[in-house]
Amino acid sequence: MEYIKEVFAQYDRQCIRVYQAYNPVIAKEAVALQTFGESFNINRMTWIKPSFLWMMYRSNWGTKKNQECILALDVHMEKFNELLRKAVLTSPDSMIYKGSTQWEKAFEETTVYCQWDPDRNVNGNSINRAAIQIGLKGITLKEFLADGIYRIEDLTPLVKKWNIQRKQGKLNSKNLPVERIYPIKDNEIRKRLDM
Repeated sequence: MEYIKEVFAQYDRQCIRVYQAYNPVIAKEAVALQTFGESFNINRMTWIKPSFLWMMYRSNWGTKKNQECILALDVHMEKFNELLRKAVLTSPDSMIYKGSTQWEKAFEETTVYCQWDPDRNVNGNSINRAAIQIGLKGITLKEFLADGIYRIEDLTPLVKKWNIQRKQGKLNSKNLPVERIYPIKDNEIRKRLDM
């Protein structure tokens, strides 16, 4: 199946919303501080996901171990765009990189990674578009934590409610986050991220 590769997200003029799932200790601290605290391991890669339903699929609606709390991070748009400019695909695309050494060099030098996975519907079935995941590490992660996040919101109670409604067949999709195509006009980014 050929997937549509665009960033689908909830956003306004200042921010784009991404999701992460954590254990209660990390999540509670993050909401209180409005950034990540000492329980968060800064030496590991962290992945942000603009697709709410992909996050639900990945965390099984917040029921997987250490993914019980669903956080929404509103990220400054300039910071998100900067991440896209730095991002390198996690696997080489022959149409983009001439030979694997070019990709290997780009992959080793970056601190931002891009991966496309089949996006999902409310029941976890794949749909005909891809969901982007952006991995951050090192200096980029530190900068992101310092000045990239506008606000952190704990969506866990809502997710639990929606999951109960979903299991009962009563979930109204209109209540879920509304995501639309995020405009990426930079052709260099589009080419490098295989969009």
